[in-house]
Amino acid sequence: MRHCDECGFDYPSVPAGALPERLRGFGARYAAALDAARHPRRRPAEGVWSPLEYACHFRDVLRVQGERLALALRETEPEFLPMGRDERAVAEAYNEQDPAVVLVELAGAARELADGFGALDPAELARTGVYPWPRREVRTVLWLGRHTVHEGEHHLMDIGRAG
Repeated sequence: MRHCDECGFDYPSVPAGALPERLRGFGARYAAALDAARHPRRRPAEGVWSPLEYACHFRDVLRVQGERLALALRETEPEFLPMGRDERAVAEAYNEQDPAVVLVELAGAARELADGFGALDPAELARTGVYPWPRREVRTVLWLGRHTVHEGEHHLMDIGRAG
């Protein structure tokens, strides 16, 4: 994936050096988006998450991507397990969570992942892992960072549409 037709995100437009800043910025941006949502727990349509559920999901994306980054730096071309996004949303009752806690956790996970990407050299960014979604494919650590930024941007758009 190099481009998202739905949100317009262009993967190559995010250089490796921009990853830390882009990731760190999500804490404040998600706080603003949830603050602007008139009904943060309301699902706008069947099968569409609420703004709070999108924030919980992205918090967990940040955490999972951090685990994947660490694994890719330890092992040669590891296979990343699917995060079970829909199952996780139900099991962890995303829509029942405290938005203030979610935002603190999201900001912390974003900072931690930003720090991780900020410490990488070009050889580490070129390391690979097998990414499970949308189809099984070998991806670089750089792509992993860009994909995380895409997830963050895309779900901010989702929150704006749902709120």
